[in-house]
Amino acid sequence: MGKNLLKIENLCSEVEDNQILKGVNLEINEGEVHVIMGPNGAGKSTLVNIIMGHPKYKVTAGSIRFEGEDITEAKTNERAKRGIFLSFQTPQEVSGITVENLLRSARSAITDKPIKIMAFKKELKANMEKLKMDQSYASRYLNVGFSGGEKKKNEILQMLMINPKLAILDETDSGLDVDAVKIVSAGVGHFKNENNAVLIITHNNKILENLKPDFVHVLMDGKIVKTGDSSLATEINEKGFSII
Repeated sequence: MGKNLLKIENLCSEVEDNQILKGVNLEINEGEVHVIMGPNGAGKSTLVNIIMGHPKYKVTAGSIRFEGEDITEAKTNERAKRGIFLSFQTPQEVSGITVENLLRSARSAITDKPIKIMAFKKELKANMEKLKMDQSYASRYLNVGFSGGEKKKNEILQMLMINPKLAILDETDSGLDVDAVKIVSAGVGHFKNENNAVLIITHNNKILENLKPDFVHVLMDGKIVKTGDSSLATEINEKGFSII
């Protein structure tokens, strides 16, 4: 087992005075793939936004530790520099900044090192080929005019180029056709190694067909109520959350 990356203890939170999380406990170590499933309104997106430090969500109890350090009060950019990445459920369009410029700026901000342009371009091209993305997308404004599938691929491209220690994918498979899901799954497979970890939020197991998780957690009513292996995801997909 690799060293501990993320440790969440008794995490409680609220949004606009509505309690969402009611005591979440979760540990993720290097080399692991974790999946969180649950019905709508269970608190899945709330959890990942709190891990990333979204200011809208208020932590009322508990703690979040990353590589042994308490980051419960850390700002979002500080968490990103430490090595946490969040792939958005609904990627936003941003005019005026190209995909390549965003990735170069992000890499520079996180590493605090100058970017070697030619090496960066070579790496970007290779990763775009892995995701079957047309090279022209690198010079286009971020997600502007992109299809839903291309937006999701672009999120995975960012993950590959930034190379975080913990990648969180918030329903990256939603709205994708079978071929796009396979490509996204392959991209996650290229990223995954013994020194990092992946946390996947999903409603079904399409993305898991090519990614066997180590742990599957069921989040309901603000708490993790059951944890199992990949067979739990299959069972939920076939029978629904009524089995819990």
